[in-house]
Amino acid sequence: MSGPRKIIIDTDPGQDDAVAILLALASPDEVEVLGITAVAGNVPLPLTQKNARIVCELAGKADVSVHAGCAAPLKRKLVTAEHVHGKTGLDGPVLPDPVMPLQDEHGVDFIIRTLRDHPPGTVTLCPLGPLTNIATAFQTAPDIVGRVQEIVLMGGAYFEVGNITPTAEFNIYVDPEAADIVFKSGVPMVVMPLDVTHKALVTKPRNDAFRAIPGAVGHAVAEMTDFFERFDREKYGSDGAPLHDPCVTAWLIQPDLFAGRHINVEIETTGALTTGMTVADWWGVTDRAPNATFMREIDADGFFALLTDRLARL
Repeated sequence: MSGPRKIIIDTDPGQDDAVAILLALASPDEVEVLGITAVAGNVPLPLTQKNARIVCELAGKADVSVHAGCAAPLKRKLVTAEHVHGKTGLDGPVLPDPVMPLQDEHGVDFIIRTLRDHPPGTVTLCPLGPLTNIATAFQTAPDIVGRVQEIVLMGGAYFEVGNITPTAEFNIYVDPEAADIVFKSGVPMVVMPLDVTHKALVTKPRNDAFRAIPGAVGHAVAEMTDFFERFDREKYGSDGAPLHDPCVTAWLIQPDLFAGRHINVEIETTGALTTGMTVADWWGVTDRAPNATFMREIDADGFFALLTDRLARL
């Protein structure tokens, strides 16, 4: 396929979401961001749509179309993650309130319209948060499902199990019914679970490299990851914060940084202990058809080299 890959970023920023968006906006040769749809997740919707616009302005890309989507999961009360991301979702740097507008069109309507307006198989959906907007779009307009080129998402876990419950990763846990719809949709999928993202750690040298980038972007990213890492250091005893969501963007730009398997992944929606679990048939012990390329390995040094190089372009 010639030209940059057309994507819609569906997101609940979040410091790591912010870095994923910055990486996409810094890489116009590889990805063309058709628009950003915000969803409730890390923080409630009024903050996620505001944060998405703050990040676009930080990148100097105030012309990006930003849309507010769903404010609550399909069937559950919203669970948020201020304990990780701070009360704004972007705690760390002090960034100005956005001046660029929030579009009037609902995020779900934007997803539907964009998929209908473009030739089938030319738009990739990149969800970085709960899958509420994507599932709602698929339920509202079943004709668009077959038009999606691919879904590349951050979510789930298998070997690393859970981060919000003992068995569930946050994005899937917040709206497991939505995740179930998306994973059963038949759209080709690439999944970046905690198994990969917990290997993409912002160590001090890596963060120093961000901070050394001239201009506002590198400094802001360094302050975000400084804030973000307290939680993970305390919880996992790790060397720094995992940059979960930028793995999605990095895969679009440089897929050879990652390795995984094409397997069956099912979403648990009714488990007493396991709601929101991504049940990944890594060892092929069922006869369920593969529905996702589930990543497990990352070249972390290559990933941070890409990130540092691209952020310096903004």
